Amino acid sequence: MGVAEHEVLAAMTGDVTLPAGWAVLARALEERRVVRARYHGQLRLLCPHVLGWSGQRAKVLAYQSGGQTSTGALPDDPARRWRSMFVEDLEDPVIGQGAWGSADNWRGGRVPAGMDRVELWVSADRGRAGERSRD
Repeated sequence: MGVAEHEVLAAMTGDVTLPAGWAVLARALEERRVVRARYHGQLRLLCPHVLGWSGQRAKVLAYQSGGQTSTGALPDDPARRWRSMFVEDLEDPVIGQGAWGSADNWRGGRVPAGMDRVELWVSADRGRAGERSRD
């Protein structure tokens, strides 16, 4: 099921409203593209790895490849650049330039802490994006 099908399913069931940034993040995840957005006032370059839900709120787990954090510069250790964010709090997300990134500690196929269910994810072998049903 692609991005458009997720939007149709949500509209048909009425159980979920996708936030404005969902489509951009889903496309970036599926195409391994960088997303440029502001989160809590900080410009960030994000590489989405998981799109899912915490209750009725959409979340993204992303590897932050550039930009700033709430505490300043990014950590030197790539394994500490994972960010879990509410999609509705991302401001003006757009597909950006630059290489899509990840870290060696990425383990795909699991529901990350802070999410109840997963819609899209990047497989651990960095191959094709996976999907889970809404059931």
